[in-house]
Amino acid sequence: MDDNFDRKVKPRRITILKVPVDILPPEDIEPYLKGLMADQKNHQIVLLSIWDLMRARRNAEYRALVQNASLVLPISMSVLKGARFLKYDIPVRWMPFDFIIATMRVLERWGKSLYLFGAQKKVLQLAEKNIKQTFPGLKVVGRYQGYYPRTVEPAIIQAVQKSTPTLLMVGAGVPGKEKWIQRNMKHFQSGLYLWVSDCFDVFAEKKKRASKETFRKGLESVPYSVRKPWKIFRIFIFVYFKILLVIYRIRKM
Repeated sequence: MDDNFDRKVKPRRITILKVPVDILPPEDIEPYLKGLMADQKNHQIVLLSIWDLMRARRNAEYRALVQNASLVLPISMSVLKGARFLKYDIPVRWMPFDFIIATMRVLERWGKSLYLFGAQKKVLQLAEKNIKQTFPGLKVVGRYQGYYPRTVEPAIIQAVQKSTPTLLMVGAGVPGKEKWIQRNMKHFQSGLYLWVSDCFDVFAEKKKRASKETFRKGLESVPYSVRKPWKIFRIFIFVYFKILLVIYRIRKM
C-alpha cells in the first residue's frame, strides 16, 4: 500500500450561514475515509446542495444531521460562491457520482464491504450487478429495495446489523431519505452512511447523470427543473440565500 495513505487527514470545516461545510481536496479522500473506517464509530457523509444548506437553516432535525456529520461536501456552485463572497477559503466542489465512485474505489482497495438500500427492486438488482462488475474486489454484503411497507423495517435494520457493511448507501424509496440514517445509526455498531438519492438509477443505467461539462458550468439542475417545472419557485429560496449572504457580509465588517 502507498505510505501516503497512512497519513492522518482531517478536513477543515467552515460555516456558511451557520451551516458547516468541509474543505477536502480529492487527494485527501482516501486517507480521510481510511481513518473513518478504522475508528469503529458511525460516520454520516453529506453531499450538500444549496437547497440542503437552506433546509438546514429552517429544519432542526436536518440541521442536527449536517452538524453531526463527519463529512459535509458541497455539490452546488452557489455554496462555493457563498464562501467566496464571505471571504472564506473556498471548498472543493464535488460531483455526487464522482464522489460515490471515489468512495467505492477506496472500499475496494482496502477490501471493505457495501450494503445497498433503496430504489425499485429491478433497479437495485441491476445496480448491484453493475457495481460488482465495475468493482470486483468490493464485497456487496446485502441489498434491500425501497418503497417497502413500514412493517418490514425492523427486519431491514436487523439485516444491516448482521451484514456489518463498511458503507451503507441509502437511496430513493426510503422514508425520511437521509434522515433515515440519522434516526437509525444507533442500531449499528460502526461504518459509513451516505444518502445517494437516485444514484442507483444511474448505476442501473435507467437515468443519465449530468456530464462533467454541465456540472462544471453549474447547469446540472436544468434537466431536473424541466422534468419538474414547479421547482422554478426555488428561485425565491435562492434570492433569500443571496440576501442572507449580504447581511452576513455586512456583519463581518
